[in-house]
Formats: sequence, structure tokens, C-alpha cells
Amino acid sequence: MCKKPFRLTCFVVFFIGLILVAFSTPAAAEEKAPPPVGIAGDMSDSMKEGAVMVRQELTTQAKTLFEHTPLGWNINTLEYAYLQAVSLPGKLPKLIAGILEQSRVLGFVGSIILLIFLTAVIYSLIGRKRALVKAAEIAKPIFEKLPKEFYPYLQLLLRSVTAALIPLILLGVFSLVRNLIAYHAPWFLLVGKLLLLWSVGALLMSLLRGVFDHKILKVGPDEGKLIVRWLSLVIMYILIGIAVMWGAEAFGLRPDFLALLRFLISVSIVIVLFLFFLKKKTVLFLVPQFPYSSYQKFLAGIGRYYYPVIILTFFTGILWCVGYRRFCTVLWTKTWAIAGVYVGFTLIYSILIKRLQHWAESLDAGNEEGRVFIHSLKSLILYVTVIITLLIMTEFLGLLDPIQRVMSFPLFTIGTSALSLWIIVKAVLIIVVFFYIARLVCAYLNYKIYPSIKVDPGPAYAIDTFLKYFLLIIGAVTALQIVGFDLRALMVFAGAIGIGVGLAMQNLAANLISGFAIIFGGQVRKGDWLEVNNTLGVVTDIHLQATKVKTRDNIEHLIPNTQLMSNAIINYSLSSPMIRIDVPFGVSYTADPHEVSRIVLETAAKEPSVMGYKAPEVRFVGYGDSSINFELLVWIDVRKVPRRLVKSRLYFAMFDALKQAGIEIPFPQRDIHIRSSVQSPAVLETGAKE
Repeated sequence: MCKKPFRLTCFVVFFIGLILVAFSTPAAAEEKAPPPVGIAGDMSDSMKEGAVMVRQELTTQAKTLFEHTPLGWNINTLEYAYLQAVSLPGKLPKLIAGILEQSRVLGFVGSIILLIFLTAVIYSLIGRKRALVKAAEIAKPIFEKLPKEFYPYLQLLLRSVTAALIPLILLGVFSLVRNLIAYHAPWFLLVGKLLLLWSVGALLMSLLRGVFDHKILKVGPDEGKLIVRWLSLVIMYILIGIAVMWGAEAFGLRPDFLALLRFLISVSIVIVLFLFFLKKKTVLFLVPQFPYSSYQKFLAGIGRYYYPVIILTFFTGILWCVGYRRFCTVLWTKTWAIAGVYVGFTLIYSILIKRLQHWAESLDAGNEEGRVFIHSLKSLILYVTVIITLLIMTEFLGLLDPIQRVMSFPLFTIGTSALSLWIIVKAVLIIVVFFYIARLVCAYLNYKIYPSIKVDPGPAYAIDTFLKYFLLIIGAVTALQIVGFDLRALMVFAGAIGIGVGLAMQNLAANLISGFAIIFGGQVRKGDWLEVNNTLGVVTDIHLQATKVKTRDNIEHLIPNTQLMSNAIINYSLSSPMIRIDVPFGVSYTADPHEVSRIVLETAAKEPSVMGYKAPEVRFVGYGDSSINFELLVWIDVRKVPRRLVKSRLYFAMFDALKQAGIEIPFPQRDIHIRSSVQSPAVLETGAKE
């Protein structure tokens, strides 16, 4: 018996094979029309041509990797910077006078802006905790309505928003004032940029502290303080470097001096980051931990080659600063970006799976439909996560486009459409998505919809089967449309199916038709108890080829659907699962039949496996050689208890009850009588001679 993934693969291969067989049948067309299906004659040439093009593009990209970007400064820039630093004390009076002149231009509005700015800065330093407490009181009714596992994340979000609220409000006021007045002084525009930088910095710092304060990352207090201290220094240094750069641009310094300043700030940031990443234990604390085997191997590789990777990254950072930016960008994209994508999607997947596990643990022990729905949802999430992660990682590696080109050479021509390996892969991926969606929809119907509208298991199974195959067909058609296949050519498909059925698929077609008749006929349903060829069991699955019946001995029988349609079967669950069984027994001729009937009926009434559908009966069936014979007739639910088990229990109980009442259960007896008065002729003759 095939497992579900293997059956899905069989369906996909069978579907593609039928498409190819269908189009291999020549349609009525003109003599000069091309055949519906043909093998591409220039397949090898197309492969070679595609490989050559991919190789040329990769060679071109490799040559451009080491292109040097000019730094924009030289030795003259250093002399200029030195002269500006030496002459700065003499320029301070002029600079102050310029600032005063600009403030007089703003007048009253400028004074208000400056006052608001200073007030907000002071309040952000003094009253931030008070604002956070007030915001927590306002948000408390909302928090109480949400699951408790969301509390740390909501508190972190509230804290971060509160910390960035004041600079964001100031940024909004600044934008309003800027639109009201026509003032474009460099320092005024710089204030807006600094407000934006302040907002980002406050948000990042609050997030950083909140992650450890609310124990979102499971690290010790000492490690948490160390991580916060180092990351705070790194963030502050980067923000200060950006602010200095913006200030230099606002005051209109020479472009080569700005380039020099940008170079120095970039190198210093690279050095600061390098010093931070040298703290291996501190950095690895920031990497989330997950129990997946592939992720554990990934972490083990990072731990083993950590310092060589960090040193290589530091040198590439220096190379980026000195102008080899394309090479460094490509290298970082193919290493750190891919690692970040892998960790990020693993984190998202882990959060979703943990949420589903909490949901599964909250279900009742007997809620199997809910567990099946959660399992189906997990499978869909895993499939989508893996596909998206692989696509993004392949794109970052620069291999997606070359792979697509290499796999896009035509294998077959179907009508006017070319069928390539890339098209087949995309079609299979889409069909698999629809398979998981179909399974998820059926699981949700069994979990929520059917119990609420009280649908019986038989019709529910029929609906599920129809939806499963219907969605798979929709997925196949959708896949063909997405890959650009001409669906008008599918008209030949019906003819090919008819020819195949007429020649070699009679049994397959008969079982398929019988399968649909069983599923939608309602005479045999999932969960029914059938007796076929002296085999009693429950129907566990109804497939299009065969029906699976499991006996009480846990033996599974695959019965072809044609046998269920053509042979006589016994369905104990069609109308009612109640059946009557007979328990024959005998007692001694010395017993009172009426007393025996009373004792046996009382014993049957006490047996839990005997149903109260109808009252038990005792019938006097005849006189035996050694006993008077009776039959006990009782009703049982054949779905819940086996007939032989009920008989065994009744025989035990009847034996004890009759023995206690002094009634004998006899065994076969034979009486032998010897007559001594009759003598044989030989004896008489001997006596006469004497």
C-alpha cells in the first residue's frame, strides 16, 4: 500500500503521462499540420546553447566583481581638512553670527520650535517612565483579552512605541512647520533629519533593552547586560557617525572632504563591529536556538568556523571601504544574507509551529479531527516555508536564473507549446500546493463544519473524496495555465482516455466507476461494518481502485470495488448496527425449564455487552440424548463488540448462575446393561458332557 506522499507522486506522474499520451494521439488535421506531440529535435543544441550563454554571463559577472569604485578624495583633501581644522577657532565668530542671523529670520516661530524641541528632549529623559506606565494602564484592558504568551511581545511593542513617541511627534510638528513656512536653511533641514535619526535610535534602543527585560531571549542576566551594553555602543556609534555625516553635508563642505569623512566613518564602523563580533559567546547568545537537526548542523558549522568567518568579513568590510564594493556586496549576499534568510524563516516557522502545538495541547484527548487539521496545517506551513526559503536562497546565490535557463530547453512540443523540465517542475510544485490545500480543507470540514451541521461520517467521507480529487484537478489545470500551456489542446485528452480504456484499462475503468458509485451511492460508507466472503470488518478507506476493510484482528483487506458492486455483501451498519445472536445450551432432564429460563434471562440482562434494543428471549428447542436444549437470543451492537466475545461472556455467566442454582449441565452418557440368565450354546454343551 502506498503512503500519501508516494500516492501524490504517483498521481502527478500519472497525470503528466496521461497528458503526453493524450497528445501523442494524432488529431484530425491537415496533412501539413505539425503533430500534436513531438520530441524536440534540437534538444542537445538547445542545452549547449543555454549552457554557453549562462557561462558567458557568469564570466562577465566575475570580471566586473573586482571593479574599483573611486574613493573621491586624495592627498589634497587631507591638506584641506588640516587647514580647516587649524582655522576653525577663527571661524567660530562668523559661524555664531550666521546662526543668529538665521534665528532672526525665523523670529517668533523659530523660538517656539526651539522651545518645543528642548522641552521634548528634557521630558523624554525625565518623563519617559511615567509615559510608559500611563500607556500600560491604557492598554491593560486590551492585554487581558489576548493570550498570555503574547504579553512579552505586546509589552515590548508598547515600550518601543512609547520610547519613540516623543521624537515622532516632534518630527510630525517639524513637517507641519516646514510646510507652513518657506524656510530651507541647511541647519533647519538638518533638524528634521536628526529628529528622524532620534526616532530610529530610540526605537532600536528600546527594542534592544525590552528583548532582555521581558525575557524574549532566554539568556542569563549577566549575558543580557553584556549584550545590551555592546549593542548599545554599536548602535550609538553608528547613529553618531550618520549624524556627523549629515551635518557635514548640511554645512556645504567640499565633496572630496565629504568623501574622506564618509571613508573614515565607514572604516571606524567596520572596526567597531569587528570588535563586537570578536565576543563569540556574546554574539552566539543572540542566535536563536531551535531543535531541528538541519538548524543544529548550521549552528555547529558557525561555531566551528566562527573566527575565520569573522576575520574574512572584517577584511571584506575594509575592502568595501576602499572601493571594492561590488565584490564585497556579492560576497555578503551569498553568505550572510543567505544565513539571515535561513535563520529568519526558521524563526517564523518555529513561532507558527509552537503556536499550533499549544493549540493541539489545548484540545481534548479524543478530538482526533482537530489533531488531523493541525497536522495538515503544519504540513502546508512546512512546504510553503521550505519552497520560499529555497527560492530566496537560490536567488541570493545567483543560481535561480541560470538554473531556469538550463532547465528551460524544450523536451517535447505539444501542439504549439514547448514542454520543458522547468515547466514540469513548476507544475508539480503547484499541484503539491493544491494537494496540501485539499487535505487542509477536508481536515477543517471534519474538525469544524461537519460536527456543527451534524453530517454523518459516510456522506462526509464522500464530500471529502470529491473535494480532494476536484481540487487536485483544479490544481493541475491551474498549473498548466500558469506555466503557459495551451489548454485547447486538452480536447484530445478525452479521446486518448477513451482509446486507453477500450484497449487496456477495462479493469481500471471498472474499479474507478465502481469506486465513484460506492462513494456517492451511500450503500457502503466509511465506518460501516461489512461481511464479505466470510470476512467481517470496518471500512476504513474507500479509494477509487479498492476499499480497505480492517478486521478486529487488525488485518487489512483490500477488496476491489468491482467485487463490492457485483457480489453479495452484508452491511451491518446500513440501517442499524443491531444484530441478534443465538447462544445454544442444554441442562439436565431433572431441571425445571421455567426456572432455567428465568435464571438465564436474568444473567443476560446483567451482561453490559447485551443491548437493550429488544429484550432477550429463551427458546426451548428440543429434547436431546442427554439434555433438554435451549437457545438464548440477545441483541448486540456489532460495531462495538464481537459476537464470539459476547457468547463467551454469556457462557461464563450462565455456567456460574446455573451451578449456583444447582442445575446440572450434563455431558453425553451411555448406560450398559448385562443379562446373566442367558447362556451360550457352547457352555450348555460342555456341561452335558461333564
